Amino acid sequence: MQTPSERSIRSSRTELLARVDLVGAPLRVALTELYDGWLAGLLADVDGVALMAVGGLGRREPAPYGDADLVLLHNGKVSDLAEIADRIWYPVWDSGIGLDHSVRTVDQAVAVAAEDGKAMLGMLDARHLAGDPALTGLLREQVLSRWRRSAPSRMAELRELARSRWRVRGDASFLLEPDLKDCRGGLRDWVGLRALASAQLVDLTPPVTRASALLLDVRGELHRIAGRAADVLRGQDRAAVARRLGMSGPDEVLRAVNESARTLAFATDVAWRRVAAAEAPSGRSLLRRLRPVPAQRGLPDPSVRVPLAKDVVAQGGEVVLARDADPWADPVLVLRVARAAAATDLPISTYALTRLATEGAPMPHPWPAAARAEFIGLLGAGERAISPLEALDQHGMLSRLLPEWERVRFKAQHNPVHLFTVDRHLIETAVRAGALTAEVARPDLLLVGALLHDIGKGYPGDHSIVGARLAATIAARMGFNTKDCATIAALTRHHLLLPDTATRRDLDDPSTIHIVVSAIEGSTELLDLLHHLTVADALATGPAAWSDWKASLVFQLVRSTHKVLDGEPVPTPEPPSAAVLELARRGETRVAVEGSDVIVVAPDQPGLLSSASGLLALHSLDVQAADVRTVEGMAVNRFSVSPRFGELPDPALLNADLRRILARTLPLEERLRAKESTYRRGGTDPSPPRLLWFDDEATDATVLEVRAPDAIGLLHRVTAAVELLGLDIRSARISSFGAHVVDAFYLTDPDGKPLSENHQAEAGERITAALAG
Repeated sequence: MQTPSERSIRSSRTELLARVDLVGAPLRVALTELYDGWLAGLLADVDGVALMAVGGLGRREPAPYGDADLVLLHNGKVSDLAEIADRIWYPVWDSGIGLDHSVRTVDQAVAVAAEDGKAMLGMLDARHLAGDPALTGLLREQVLSRWRRSAPSRMAELRELARSRWRVRGDASFLLEPDLKDCRGGLRDWVGLRALASAQLVDLTPPVTRASALLLDVRGELHRIAGRAADVLRGQDRAAVARRLGMSGPDEVLRAVNESARTLAFATDVAWRRVAAAEAPSGRSLLRRLRPVPAQRGLPDPSVRVPLAKDVVAQGGEVVLARDADPWADPVLVLRVARAAAATDLPISTYALTRLATEGAPMPHPWPAAARAEFIGLLGAGERAISPLEALDQHGMLSRLLPEWERVRFKAQHNPVHLFTVDRHLIETAVRAGALTAEVARPDLLLVGALLHDIGKGYPGDHSIVGARLAATIAARMGFNTKDCATIAALTRHHLLLPDTATRRDLDDPSTIHIVVSAIEGSTELLDLLHHLTVADALATGPAAWSDWKASLVFQLVRSTHKVLDGEPVPTPEPPSAAVLELARRGETRVAVEGSDVIVVAPDQPGLLSSASGLLALHSLDVQAADVRTVEGMAVNRFSVSPRFGELPDPALLNADLRRILARTLPLEERLRAKESTYRRGGTDPSPPRLLWFDDEATDATVLEVRAPDAIGLLHRVTAAVELLGLDIRSARISSFGAHVVDAFYLTDPDGKPLSENHQAEAGERITAALAG
């Protein structure tokens, strides 16, 4: 059969990738056959030379737009080797296929593998393509022999390579946009498991093989969708991948990837532990058996069993069951094992997990006090709790303890600020709460509330309301008394109360404090628990969910609420600084900068607020809060801002541009449209903005919430529309959630009263039109 020419390989690959009937393993087989036939035809019939594939092509796992990793082997006696190599490399380059290549003798290749762990892993997958098969066979034999001898001693190097990747890329088991190649549980870990299997240290089980195939299938479709190498499963690509792979939807794709990654990650951890155990002394001599070599190497002595808890011991660097432990007779044993693992930072042995999963008794309802204490102790262990909780989850025991957990396992989040799936977010929140337990009177309620606060996301309806009912049921099952169950339910119901109120409402308005007091029914204990749950929840969500500014607002709200609960009056707004008061008295139009605040002082006139917000947008300043006052007959507009790029601009430049805007010599609207076009954020939700009106959440004002995709000039357009109607904006709170915002405006009519229904309807039409334009 004639192989494709250099000219036709590009079109042949294009035709192959366009075939909708080829997905997954059949596509990889077809690509392998295409590349093999073409590459074999590029090597001249010369003695002492062989062409072999390594890496993905060597494993018969080529990605549609992945590189071809090739090695040209020779016996050291070929005179025109450079010409032979050029006749292979240049056609590959011309074809547009990425190429990673080398030219070596067998001894050179083996020497490189001996020094470079990555090269060793690649050569373990070496596959003959053309030329002298004896050379390829000799290389494979020597590399495999050397690898089997050295694999245990090279584990530290391979672990560090893997962990360095994980530190940068994270864990694909729980990320919403995982890197299928470099994350923990990604395809590089699949390569590592294959390498350990080549050394006869582990077996590749069917679940591991299926997990790797799923990741390969998804990566293949990502490449085809992008038309280039692409390893990160972006949210916007999940639906297309689902259609191509015949899955029900984007969430199913993410769940399959997360679950497959967890399988690979768990198998990797177990494999490394087995290799570490293989380094223990063998029975070759009595002296070797008696000498504490493992301790000298920093390894645990596998012959020593250290008691950790009732029927739980540490042995060989793992938490195992005592010899006479009976999981069926002791339902609390599973929690004692997990807590001991967290306390000692040791993994639970696979055998112990299997016994607990298959032989363990169901937990009584309600839980015994001992079970509740062990579970709370496990949650309070901080970062060390993650591994045992994952192990219980991997073996189905977490869902056995908490049946509601099954509905949030690997569940995707649809809020752009979240990094993790729902289940991992809950665990991360509990971990963060563990560092805050000394700050509250009831650490147990904080920890359980943190673990359950988003449990309602696995069910239809408002997750806070649904979750509160579920949390009450779970808490009762755990054996908490009626009052504690109500507190845990309240933590779930109101876990968004403080951050939403602090960032969307005017903290100087007495009504804001009364919103919180009413929700918590005057309980200072619940207030403090909610405060620390808010911190833990935000830190566990992602960097976009928390900042010093948001933390300060929440703290201010909690402090003011405490004062009101203690009988003190609602705090009054702080007066303007002396410098700002002096500007107002002089009647000047000026822009001043105080820390992260920009203050615009000018004679009160229609359009001033929208002009000021347009000025800030023009200078790429994101507004987080706006406060509008009249002092000495002058408008004093204070904006809390953060620069989108770089630092705050020079106040002199802000002053000059404000004067030009007010004099209408600077085309503000045109400049903003150009800026928005340049910096428009991709992938935003095309759904229209939502306007929500609140008549009873402000003192003498109506609150309007605008929920919309973020845009540089959004605040300017909203304020301009309101001002054209003759309405007043008393204050505003701006909350950003990735590519979306929730902006709250305190509005009054020209007489300083809350808006009528007619005013609300007219304002809604104008604002919607302004945002659409």
